[in-house]
Amino acid sequence: MSRNKGSKSEGAGGAGISRRRLIGSAGAAGATGLVLGAAGGAGGYAATSDDEPAPLTAVGSTEAMFHGKHQPGITTPLQARGHLIAFDLAPGAGRKEAAALMRRWSALAQLLMAGKPAGGGTGHDTGVALDAGPSSLTVTFGFGRTFFERTGLVARRPDALDPLPPFSSDHLDAKRSNGDLWVQIGSDDALVAFHALRAIQKEAGATARVRWQMNGFNRTPGATARPMTARNLMGQIDGTGNPKPEESDFDRRIFVPSADAPGTSGTSEGSSSSASAHEWMAGGSYAVVRRIRMLLDDWEKLTVDRQERVIGRRKADGAPLSGGSETTGMDLEKAGRDGRLLIPDNAHARISSPEKNGGAAMLRRPFSYHDGISTDGTPDAGLLFVCWQADPFRGFVPVQRKLDRGDALSPFIRHEASGVFAVPGGTAPGEYVGQRLLEG
Repeated sequence: MSRNKGSKSEGAGGAGISRRRLIGSAGAAGATGLVLGAAGGAGGYAATSDDEPAPLTAVGSTEAMFHGKHQPGITTPLQARGHLIAFDLAPGAGRKEAAALMRRWSALAQLLMAGKPAGGGTGHDTGVALDAGPSSLTVTFGFGRTFFERTGLVARRPDALDPLPPFSSDHLDAKRSNGDLWVQIGSDDALVAFHALRAIQKEAGATARVRWQMNGFNRTPGATARPMTARNLMGQIDGTGNPKPEESDFDRRIFVPSADAPGTSGTSEGSSSSASAHEWMAGGSYAVVRRIRMLLDDWEKLTVDRQERVIGRRKADGAPLSGGSETTGMDLEKAGRDGRLLIPDNAHARISSPEKNGGAAMLRRPFSYHDGISTDGTPDAGLLFVCWQADPFRGFVPVQRKLDRGDALSPFIRHEASGVFAVPGGTAPGEYVGQRLLEG
């Protein structure tokens, strides 16, 4: 969830308008015609003048909540900038050191998401996000399979963290895959996101070292006349079929239930003792993270009509080729005048649909990426695929296996990195992420 800070009225006794206030107000008016004050979120960064800080635009003032049933960054709307970073615990670091790190990281994330400086105003902040508000910043933490070995907690490791099976499109780089700890950072401002990334890295100290790090982006909120489903770098509307929070089975598909939840006889591991051992994951979710390179030179040689048949949806508006609008359900049996299925047998949308996968579903929340152009002119670009589900072996795996057997999109993509992370539920005030695991 997110909220906009309430407006704080300007002082009436000022003799003039400061340059900083004028620039802030002009930028806000030009962007939206509406200024929402966010003095509470930005106050920690006001260091250039004794004047009251200029009001922020709606984008800067929006604050995501750190505390809650679930961690932020899962159901949060797509954010304009993202960073994914994995750490390995340093040699000699174990459960005690990991708990201290998660306590520090949680306290830091709470400050940053409120638009406050790292260190709580002690002077240890880098100043990268000076004058910015919260900008919908989210920081999400997860544990990889090897974390449980390093901390002596193998008995509490869920089966859902078992290694994924190999797929034919895999060209995985082990150095950019997996990891003991995983952090997802998202924001609607690039400097706010980088500020969080740098603060998280510094706070790791000697306890953990970076294994890999990836940068992503999405369309900026307000860049379109109305809110729209995002497009990926192939130009396709991407995410139409996502489960919706208002659907009755959304929580069951995306979040791990408590062992005593109604209708729950255990977790995906299948026994009451296992359910008890993994109760620390109640309210959490499993993230499958894949770096998927798009072979854009090959894709862009196709006509729009051919691209649409590969995907199974119209490029202009995301509507299924069987007709209607983006939100119209696919008619998988509808044929054209020539007798051919309007949505081809090997279309990506058909093969990945829940109807063709026993109801398997996952919440896709990706970022696009571009890491430069190689000497032959080929762009290193694609998708930082992040999907969320209560069990990856019931969500991601069956869908990917089906895609692996004949998806028309497969010749145009390559999976280059992979990881699965257990992301615990949210925290109450005074708690840190993973406390039920590390102190249970």
